[in-house]
Amino acid sequence: METMIKYDTASKVGKIRDAVNHLILSELNKHGVDGIAPSHGDILVCLYEKNGLSVKALAEKIHRTQPTVTVLIDKLQKLGFVERKKSKEDSRITLINLTERGTQLEPIFREISEKINTVIYGDLTQIEKEQLEHLLAKILERF
Repeated sequence: METMIKYDTASKVGKIRDAVNHLILSELNKHGVDGIAPSHGDILVCLYEKNGLSVKALAEKIHRTQPTVTVLIDKLQKLGFVERKKSKEDSRITLINLTERGTQLEPIFREISEKINTVIYGDLTQIEKEQLEHLLAKILERF
């Protein structure tokens, strides 16, 4: 008997996103990290890769508008995870840098990331993992 495909990918993607965000928040909570939303994580992860980025560069990397990123950075600064510093090369540019407190979160973020990947990829074969990545990238490009 043939099963009908529902064609509800958008709904499934939304539910996966909600589940991932819930997992992130519960893991942060377990580590006693309060006040950080998953959207803050995008910024912190970028800064773990390259510290001292401008708001414009961060906005491009995480695919958000500059005003949105500014609000996220304001909150991270208030929580003591990042600080703003004028660029030595161009004083018109403000760079976002991790504080010691922000740097201390990196192992926690790496652990959460591994946990998410374990859930997402589970028992998928290498070919299935590659297909999943390829198909999702293809869909994302269309937007």
